Amino acid sequence: RQVAQYNLPAVLPDTYSRVTSPMTSFTSLLAEVHACTLCEKHLADGVRPVLQVNPKARVLIVGQAPGRKVHETGLPFNDVSGDRLRDWLGITREVFYDEEQIAILPMGFCFPGKGKSGDLPPRLECAPAWRDKLLAYLTNIEVTLLVGTYAQAYHLAGEHSSLTETVRSWRSYWPTIIPLPHPSPRNNIWLKRNPWFEEELIPVLKQRIFKVLK
Repeated sequence: RQVAQYNLPAVLPDTYSRVTSPMTSFTSLLAEVHACTLCEKHLADGVRPVLQVNPKARVLIVGQAPGRKVHETGLPFNDVSGDRLRDWLGITREVFYDEEQIAILPMGFCFPGKGKSGDLPPRLECAPAWRDKLLAYLTNIEVTLLVGTYAQAYHLAGEHSSLTETVRSWRSYWPTIIPLPHPSPRNNIWLKRNPWFEEELIPVLKQRIFKVLK
């Protein structure tokens, strides 16, 4: 239900399109992103955009939104989910946090807060305001990792009915786009039910990332 609500309009509201002009430099654009307060009134924990982006990056990681620990530290995937993701990719923290190699651009840049069954979905204001503007500078990306349902719903336009179906179809998108489940401990049950993921996809994923970053 939340994913259906997350589908974005084809035509963006004028208030979003006027946030920056087409001639805004990357540095200025990034400064505007970090100063963004579009959904401040909805964020109980306050505004703190967390992303990692550089035009030189060759791998793009698309997550959902920062968790509380990431919000507090300002470092993307600086939690147990990040530890598992780095293991899936076969890279160190040093490589992971090298912005000239890895770009991390979640669907929502700020911690959306806690809900009844985990973190709330990414705020709807974020992607239409900033996503295309930032992606326009990432011209060296060779691999895009779509981590979780929200990233897949946005970038794959709802091609599949479930995360499991999307991830099972990874060969259809290979080698430029790779859908992944979220590495959160909340998905331990999913991983146990789908052993093919770690048996089939993870080994070739590591090889692909190694080849791109070498």
